[in-house]
Amino acid sequence: MLSPISPFLEAPAACDRRIEFLPNRTISYRTNVDIPREGGKAAPQRKAVFLHGLGGSSLNWTDLMLGLSSKVTGYSIDLPGFGMSPPPRDGDYTPSGHARAVADFIIAQGMGPVDLFGNSMGGAVALQLAARKPELVRTLTLISPALPSLYATKGNAHLPAIAIPGVGEQLIPKYQQTPAEVRVQATIDGCVAQPELHSKLRFAEAVAEVQERDHLTYNSDAFLRSLRGLLRTNADVVGPNRPWKLAERVLAPTLGIYGRNDVLVSARDAHRLTKKFQNAHVVVLPNTGHLAQVEHPEFVVAAWDRFLL
Repeated sequence: MLSPISPFLEAPAACDRRIEFLPNRTISYRTNVDIPREGGKAAPQRKAVFLHGLGGSSLNWTDLMLGLSSKVTGYSIDLPGFGMSPPPRDGDYTPSGHARAVADFIIAQGMGPVDLFGNSMGGAVALQLAARKPELVRTLTLISPALPSLYATKGNAHLPAIAIPGVGEQLIPKYQQTPAEVRVQATIDGCVAQPELHSKLRFAEAVAEVQERDHLTYNSDAFLRSLRGLLRTNADVVGPNRPWKLAERVLAPTLGIYGRNDVLVSARDAHRLTKKFQNAHVVVLPNTGHLAQVEHPEFVVAAWDRFLL
């Protein structure tokens, strides 16, 4: 039986943010390399990269990074336009565009192949990278990935409406006028199966970040253009690079993790994932919503240990 409270919930932040200046872009990221280790042990040689979902940031991975700190040196990226990363210079907010930014980061750090993790939209980005740049990916872990689905869910029905040109430009700025605490709580309520158990520390960290991002002029633009890029990518049902076709090209061992109570990505998609990826395992967690790495990082670690370590 799953424990309702993660042992990592009140752990400290993985680290402060850092900035990587690349030739064509600037990337903000966090790493667990500075976590104290018993006996002065060096950081693990195996590298991992973590990709957040739409509207998220590198903060979404703190507890999982701590849980994996003895196994991998982790880098949690703020995708272009999110967290503290500036917008992409080429204006490409599609999953493939975000994947290029991640590839640039991995190559600049000289750390491929990596264990790649992606949640929601980050899962769609991770798929693009694993299929198009297989030499950069050792293993692939997809947590509630935002891939084309045959199953409607009540939690994402509003997203296509927001993506309509002109509609989102009116709605998002109005929503951003509500208090940061209200917006963060709304995200938790929609993405977590048991909101009452959410860490107060993580809540405070998210509120502080939202307040800091409210001053950024590109805030709503990054959200809307990434949403539209994701929807366009997932609407492709015939192209050679449609998402589920790309999945067939992925060589890396793949782990899919779904939440039984996810109202954004249906757990019924787990079956399709095992059929499309060449080497895949799937875990469906009860009492879990859209953010398994936040709600039950210990079980994500256990699944990763079993199938991909």
